[in-house]
Amino acid sequence: MNLIEFPSVDKTITNLVISTTLNDLSNWSRLSSLWPLLYGTNCCFIEFALLIGSRFEFDHYGLVPRSSPRQADLILIADTITMKMAPSLVRLYKQMSEPKYVIAMGAFAITGGMFSTNSYSTVCGVDKLSLIDVYLPSYPT
Repeated sequence: MNLIEFPSVDKTITNLVISTTLNDLSNWSRLSSLWPLLYGTNCCFIEFALLIGSRFEFDHYGLVPRSSPRQADLILIADTITMKMAPSLVRLYKQMSEPKYVIAMGAFAITGGMFSTNSYSTVCGVDKLSLIDVYLPSYPT
């Protein structure tokens, strides 16, 4: 008979190892997922909105877009924000419940893009309107 010796496991590493099933991990990710409010008008937003479609199935992983700011805990801002859109964006931000997070996506949202120089109609960066948590300077295309 061939006896196999198993290495002894040190009991101090049990706090460092997480053992779970894939189903439990999926349920945890759905429970602690973000519900975004998408706010955009142009090219960047249209490219990002494609990710919400049935091909990528983001709602399966808990990313469920909301149309009401009272249900959302993340607002994703894409594209240029004009002076006419600025008051509605601030109002949407104030209506969100705590904790709330803001992501600015693309150069148009972060700096105003090519419309930011000597323009009377655009906000030169969304950070002048609300607190931005994450800046994503690249484009989704």
